[in-house]
Amino acid sequence: MTALDPPEVVTFGETMAALRAQGALRLGGNLGLSVAGAESNVAIGLARLGHRVRWAGRVGADELGALVLRTLRAEGVDTTYAVTDDSGRPTGLLLTEPRLGTLTRVSYYRAGSAGSAVSPADVLPALASGSRILHLTGITPALSPSAAEATLAAARAAREAGITVCLDVNYRTRLWSTDRARTALRPLLAHTDLLIASEDELPLVLERSGADESEAVKSILAAGVAEVVVKRGARGATSFTADGATDRAARQVDAVDLVGAGDAFVAGYLSGVLDGADIPARLHRAVTTAAFAVATRGDWEGLPTRGELGLLDEPDGTTIR
Repeated sequence: MTALDPPEVVTFGETMAALRAQGALRLGGNLGLSVAGAESNVAIGLARLGHRVRWAGRVGADELGALVLRTLRAEGVDTTYAVTDDSGRPTGLLLTEPRLGTLTRVSYYRAGSAGSAVSPADVLPALASGSRILHLTGITPALSPSAAEATLAAARAAREAGITVCLDVNYRTRLWSTDRARTALRPLLAHTDLLIASEDELPLVLERSGADESEAVKSILAAGVAEVVVKRGARGATSFTADGATDRAARQVDAVDLVGAGDAFVAGYLSGVLDGADIPARLHRAVTTAAFAVATRGDWEGLPTRGELGLLDEPDGTTIR
């Protein structure tokens, strides 16, 4: 990517080193080392589908921070505006362990991390003229006051510049309470064009809880959001606009690892938006990329390239030679 080729999508947040266990952590055993972060998962997914993507954020001045940046660059993600924190804050860490079937337990070690110290000064310069989408998640404002300020400032700046703002609620119970989340997320609606959430996350962007899905969606659209996409996991997804609702069933695959499926869905949906696809085609691509994620291990490792999107349509047992 050069100055003549601005990113189509800009995103930012905390990307951590990820240690993945093959069994219960308390029993010891081997751990695999990778990286993970909701925003960077989406960035990698979009880059694999052929889009120009920029990730901004902070990593520690340590080997794990170097791993994060090396991995993103290797996946074709622009890290020009990523900051290496020289204040001694470490790169965040997460541990995942399979506990029962596809049920996975995740433990975070991100308090006081470099990523949690992200500020408006870190991310606003990354918004390039010519960018089409700013992708945000509700994880970043949960990390710290400066991260919350950066999220709101970026949303405002993008909206003023005519950049489409996508917000994936992505609520994490281990990071904050529903009341704190609602206080931080509600102001973002005024600057959001596309809201993505699971069914239980919709109330977090409303003034009060208790509304059913239909009422919640109507309220969100009335607040100025152009489209609401509800992720329903194994039951697919629904897009709501002022023109009505569009449903799409999930692709049927043998689930191996559900972690990262939501981010894969977002990458597929935004790819469809960038390609000018209609809503049914966007949903089809989104459930397809999500299916790749759940059928393989890792947050992003199994995400498809554009040329692989049709693989799920091949008969079971097919060998491509």
